[in-house]
Amino acid sequence: MTSPRKRAGLVAALAAAAVALLLTGQLPAQALVPGDPPAPVTGNATHFDGLGAPYGGCGLPQSELDSPHFVALNVYDLPGDYTSYPVRPIPPGQAAKIGLWNNGLNCGRYVRVSIGDHCTGLNDGAPGQPFCRNGSWVADAYNGATLTMLVADSCGDGNAWCRDDPYHLDLATASLNQFTRNGTAVGDMYPNHWGNRHVSWSFVPAPNYSGDIRIGFLQGAQRYWPAIAVSHLANGIHGVEYLADGVWRRATMNSDMGQSYLLGATASGGTDFQIRVRDAADTLINNGRVYKFSLPGSCGGSCSAAYTQVAYTTSDGTGPTANPSPTTSPSPTTSPSPTTSPSPTTSPSPTTSPSPTGGTGQGCTASYRVTSSWTGGFQAEVTVRNTGTVPLTGWTTDFTWPGSQKLSGSWNATASQSGQQVTGTNVSYNGGVAPGGTASWGLTVNGDNAAPSTPRCTAR
Repeated sequence: MTSPRKRAGLVAALAAAAVALLLTGQLPAQALVPGDPPAPVTGNATHFDGLGAPYGGCGLPQSELDSPHFVALNVYDLPGDYTSYPVRPIPPGQAAKIGLWNNGLNCGRYVRVSIGDHCTGLNDGAPGQPFCRNGSWVADAYNGATLTMLVADSCGDGNAWCRDDPYHLDLATASLNQFTRNGTAVGDMYPNHWGNRHVSWSFVPAPNYSGDIRIGFLQGAQRYWPAIAVSHLANGIHGVEYLADGVWRRATMNSDMGQSYLLGATASGGTDFQIRVRDAADTLINNGRVYKFSLPGSCGGSCSAAYTQVAYTTSDGTGPTANPSPTTSPSPTTSPSPTTSPSPTTSPSPTTSPSPTGGTGQGCTASYRVTSSWTGGFQAEVTVRNTGTVPLTGWTTDFTWPGSQKLSGSWNATASQSGQQVTGTNVSYNGGVAPGGTASWGLTVNGDNAAPSTPRCTAR
């Protein structure tokens, strides 16, 4: 998720828009279509102190970024709308609302940023107000200073910068004085000469790129939820494919954290993985090079560190085209709250029920617990336990909401909602559960955090 970013100095942070917007203060008439904008473009620049913990919006800890100079792009293209927060990732049916964050697909790319004019008036990002009101845009000695920066976070806040200006950039505060002009860092632009700047920018290849990608498992990763992050990219990342049962399959992005993907093992339920990666041009990198690695033994039941890098071996790229992408699932360690981290709340005690049994010796129970919550939604986990004497070959769980709660995402199960009833059935890799063993699946929900009926489990 995008951790809460300390947004520095609203009066000192700036905003800009397209030429007509700057002159008239009016909002854009049409939504921006996601994709690379014409280069270069001009937008407002604000600044923030850091990614927060454990991850920035792209799914990497700040300590694992390739560059100390990083930016956030707008999640939404919602001119004039400062209160709605469409579910993330934004579905295709709402494509007109997708900002240049592009549901994470611009993660890991670089932008070349050039400093422009500052505002002599008020440029506070107030909803519904013009940028640089009661003043004008003025050039000074800092104009033309440049810096190449990494896209590492997202801006989904309810202000005019993040909603009205499609080309807005949120810059790392520590980078502001590292912009260079004539080969020398400006040194003192921030804070006294920041002055609510314009910036112009465009996407560029990774500077001085060498080597190969880095791969790491994220916190909570385990054999049935193998969440990885891919970094050190030459031209961003638009997809990961994994080899399973001899077939290349498209991995699911981990929520809209564009450098994190959920894999399947080479063999069902295993801990060995093979992947290949597509860049921002949707081209397989390194001629389809295959990267082979395993879940580290140090992770034990699951990875406890925010990021655990793994070594890999490579082989030449061969094999069939990947199957179509599955539906994107949110990360079980990430809240989709767009502006602040969800406040931790006390989870109710798990509820458990005995299950109907299948064949002789089969039986299972299901328990439910809330893992995090935020204003307007929450995240929960359903755990299946094999209470029988023979292995399960599959399971189905169901429960009923008490009110108008709506399932918004799931992982590790095929989940659906009919009326108030939610049903979750195992997927290919977690249906087999040994006697006494467990499997789990997760879900995100829009609505009040109210306990459902005691969940039921049906064994197969």
